[in-house]
Amino acid sequence: MPSLEIRAIADADRVDWERLYAGYADFYRVTQTPEMRARVWSWIHDPAHQTEGLVALLDGKPVGIAHFRAFARPLSATTGGFLDDLFVDPDARGSGAADALISAIADIGRSRGWSVIRWITAEDNARARKVYDRLAVKTPWVTYDIKL
Repeated sequence: MPSLEIRAIADADRVDWERLYAGYADFYRVTQTPEMRARVWSWIHDPAHQTEGLVALLDGKPVGIAHFRAFARPLSATTGGFLDDLFVDPDARGSGAADALISAIADIGRSRGWSVIRWITAEDNARARKVYDRLAVKTPWVTYDIKL
């Protein structure tokens, strides 16, 4: 039976993290430069920055990543956790890596007293939405962006 482990992204994960994060960008058809990835990598390893990262290892091989951060919820006077990025290598989908990454972030949130873990996904991301529908409640909120 395969062994699944979730832990914080470490310096030694750089090559695998780059591969997985590039796969995530490709999935969403986002042009991402090495400089952009270097910036996010620096955020993950900067204790003063809000962005944190986890890696999923299947039999010791990195197969998934998640980036998350705290966010203020003024209306409820609480802090929540926002799952920014979640990606599992296509060859490892169905392994439980996505569930385990989300569960680990929820555990972190509970230990920090967060009131919610929140994320968004593309409406047509059907495979991921099956996972999300099992683990969370779809909200009635609509997202808007102003490009700056």
